[in-house]
Amino acid sequence: MPARTVPQHVVVVGAGLAGAKTVEHLRARGFDGRLTLLGDEAERPYERPPLSKGYLLGSAARDEAFVHGPGWYADHDVDLRTGCRAVRLDLRAGEVLDADERRWRADAVVLATGSEPRPLGVPGADLDGVHQLRTLPDSDALREALTGRPRVAVVGGGWIGLEVAAAARQAGCEVTLLVRGPAPLLGALGPEGAELFAGLHREHGVDLRTGVEVDALLPAGTEVATGTGARRVGAVGLVGGDRVEADVVVVGIGAAPRVGLAREAGIALAGADVGGVAVDAHLRTSVPQVLAVGDIAAAEHPTLGERVRVEHWATALHQPETAAATLLGLDEPYDRLPYAFSDQYELGMEHVGHVGARGYDQVVVRGDLAGRECVLLWLRQGRVLAGTNVDVWDVVDHVEALVRSRSVVDPARLADPDVPWEELAP
Repeated sequence: MPARTVPQHVVVVGAGLAGAKTVEHLRARGFDGRLTLLGDEAERPYERPPLSKGYLLGSAARDEAFVHGPGWYADHDVDLRTGCRAVRLDLRAGEVLDADERRWRADAVVLATGSEPRPLGVPGADLDGVHQLRTLPDSDALREALTGRPRVAVVGGGWIGLEVAAAARQAGCEVTLLVRGPAPLLGALGPEGAELFAGLHREHGVDLRTGVEVDALLPAGTEVATGTGARRVGAVGLVGGDRVEADVVVVGIGAAPRVGLAREAGIALAGADVGGVAVDAHLRTSVPQVLAVGDIAAAEHPTLGERVRVEHWATALHQPETAAATLLGLDEPYDRLPYAFSDQYELGMEHVGHVGARGYDQVVVRGDLAGRECVLLWLRQGRVLAGTNVDVWDVVDHVEALVRSRSVVDPARLADPDVPWEELAP
């Protein structure tokens, strides 16, 4: 990468984990210019996994979610502006405009705007008692709602939906999980992993209904939702006429990357199959002085050989180090493999690697699938693409070594727990 002029003022748009880590890495690497961090939430930057895990369960304190202590930003000469929503990038003037018509001069901009929950576009979605889970106040409200042990309906069979269902059951609630497809997590884990988690939730008393579609949220005591106002939800209406009684409804049907600033500035976006803002391996957008990190960054991956966008904590945690290096003129491309984790009931899992658009042709199970103590490995033409370890630990490095090696492996040896991992990758 050719040497570039180090900017004197960097404005980071988005004060979540990715934004907070960007300013942290810039200061840690000796950047002594001006740093401004703009966040539209009232809170200082925090991490999102606790919102559906420890904090929602009541096992972690609220303060544990914050990325830095309250005095860190002032101590490191970072101008943190909370409650400040950026509305436009003026690339010609080199400025970021906010909703209060203030202009923030910038030699370089890092977009860390994250994602926003997809809305449930049905009548009654605005009723009281309907929740989404993206922000700390969202988690506060849902945590409070669960204390009365209400009947809970969770709409969506992704990671958020399943983690919320687990938290609600552990809070003593009656839970119905509504999944549009044939199984939860089917797109993420395939049939084998999906059935593993479906069985886990059913064993813990969740009424898991697959192949269903919501057509309305119904106010308590009525059959249809009309108009607006402070009315509480009482049931979920399904296509076909069935209804699920519920005092609390949680909508977890995915998230969309917040790319409006980039789009309106004429910055190139990735294709619809990936989504987000197109960036190179150094996280530069089509406008070199603008970078993108976290949920919105659809990055060219040196090892995987394709553009990858990952809406998980590890990406927001680690991409900022590459962004800081790029701003300082260093050649350090982002080459970490996608990683995710989840905790549900007594079960924990980690996933590393990327199946990609070309898909897989084989799944190898190493361990006890029925007992939920195993590693699932996805292969294409004999090469390991990704792996998920379920209540089996200290194997992520081994799976990653197999993915990076691109070696053809013997599926029988891969499936045999008695064959050491070190003998599987050259």
